[in-house]
Amino acid sequence: MVPKIHKRGTRTIGLLYYLYGPGKAEEHIDPHLVASWDQAAPDPGRDPDATYKQLQRLLDQPLALLDDKQRAKKHVWHLSVRNGPADRILSDDEWGDIARRMVAAAGIDDPDQGAGCRWVAVRHADDHIHILATLAREDGYRPDLDHDAARVQAAARLLEQELGLHRLKPGDGTAAQRPTSAERHKAARQGRERTAREELRETVRRAVAGALSEAEFFARLAAAGLLVQTRVAPSGDLLGYKVALPGDLNKDGEPVYYPGTRLAPDLSLPRIRERWSGTDHRQDEAELQSMSPIDPAPSVARRRTATAAWEAIVVVEDGEDAVAAAHIAATGEILDALAQTSAARTRQELRDAAWAFERASRSHVRAVRGHDQALRQAARDLIHGGPALGRGEDGATTAMAIDMLFFLVVVAAHWHARKGHAQQAHAAEQAAQHLRAAYQDAAEHPLAALRRRGRRLSHPQLRRQETCVWEAVPELADQILAEHGWAALAATLADAEAAGHDPAALLSGAVRRRELDTADSISDVLVWRLRRAAGLPADPTDDRAHHSRSGTDPVAQRKPRRSPTR
Repeated sequence: MVPKIHKRGTRTIGLLYYLYGPGKAEEHIDPHLVASWDQAAPDPGRDPDATYKQLQRLLDQPLALLDDKQRAKKHVWHLSVRNGPADRILSDDEWGDIARRMVAAAGIDDPDQGAGCRWVAVRHADDHIHILATLAREDGYRPDLDHDAARVQAAARLLEQELGLHRLKPGDGTAAQRPTSAERHKAARQGRERTAREELRETVRRAVAGALSEAEFFARLAAAGLLVQTRVAPSGDLLGYKVALPGDLNKDGEPVYYPGTRLAPDLSLPRIRERWSGTDHRQDEAELQSMSPIDPAPSVARRRTATAAWEAIVVVEDGEDAVAAAHIAATGEILDALAQTSAARTRQELRDAAWAFERASRSHVRAVRGHDQALRQAARDLIHGGPALGRGEDGATTAMAIDMLFFLVVVAAHWHARKGHAQQAHAAEQAAQHLRAAYQDAAEHPLAALRRRGRRLSHPQLRRQETCVWEAVPELADQILAEHGWAALAATLADAEAAGHDPAALLSGAVRRRELDTADSISDVLVWRLRRAAGLPADPTDDRAHHSRSGTDPVAQRKPRRSPTR
């Protein structure tokens, strides 16, 4: 159940004409009253003798008894309450009770006290009602509407439970402002998938991902094609900014600008500046660029991302709340950066993951920025490394990075859940699902190549890797050796041994340091952890050096051998 308080107005009659009218696309069917302040208001929808003007006069009657000082400038209060598409259709009596509960929660009327403002609830569709109220009483009393939005949301959560409706997550006031109905209708008319506000929010978030200065941030906005205006103090200090989409015009033919704070709470200029903790903002962009290392290759950038994500998991799990919140926020920057530099095969899922995680990047735990520089630098490396090709080492390191980010996002979901941040936890869980899908696309080719390598191992080599698994992780050995991905892990253990590492120690450390409960395949996850830790190539491009002379496929031909000590 979604209650939404609309902008206050001055014309009761205008809103009544809309509520009882056909709607903008003939979507209003059988408009009629389901409740009112005295249960005796005339209903122009069902009573042929009742008129809109008659109902408007009754609603506005208290205003005639008040002088100009007592009247509110905008006296029309408007609330819509909508159920979800999967909810059952409620009766008029149920909607009437919902309306009475909502006006009581908002402070408009208190049926138990028998005193309040005049209001009506109109139903013109199966799934929602509209409540119109006059913010005045005959004695000059004005309702206290501070925090009315939070109060009606709380009432909605109780009603969902009582009526057996889909239960939404409680909000905490840190979500980005939703597009208005007018913005949604405008986007539909223009054939856009998202509203201008949503497109701008995504573009601004991408522009700030890994940016080091205001100059770089605004240069990225301009490069993305946005119209940008800044607000400057008489002293010359920059105070704020606003952006617009080219072609998104108002009725006067002027661009529709949105300040950063109207896009999302963390996109105001002061909040963006917090991300640059530890950077000297007095340095110009040329100096900052001269301090930066040479732009990494896409595969190098993705390896650094995997390492930064791996290290961040410990911080989110065990660090102080403010530091953990900073790492979660910086994770959003990495997802934004990865989405815009990914290959076509994974781009949409990564974009959806970044879009979902945006809600998880903010909470009432204020992030202390500056401790998250490794993640922000990884985001910067991704941007400056450029687009990945989606194959070879680029594609394999993309799978490696997504794998590490998946576990970081899962840990962020657990952190939010422990703090009672229901919406953020749910958003992180959604992002994890998109990352899982992106990983499957990215990992398909490199894991297949590694499995082929594993199947070419000689029998002595394979037995040595099996023994390694039993020694390092005896509690998981049966499961790992039975998985389809065991061949890829066997090849990785052999590569680590050939590179001079102790494969058992690597394997034990990879399992001990991070949870594996959410993994579809433990062996696949361990492949990326080991190849990252040992510095092995993510994509085995030369199979010839690993061919077995026997030409047999021992992994495919026989069952895993149990440890002799078991």
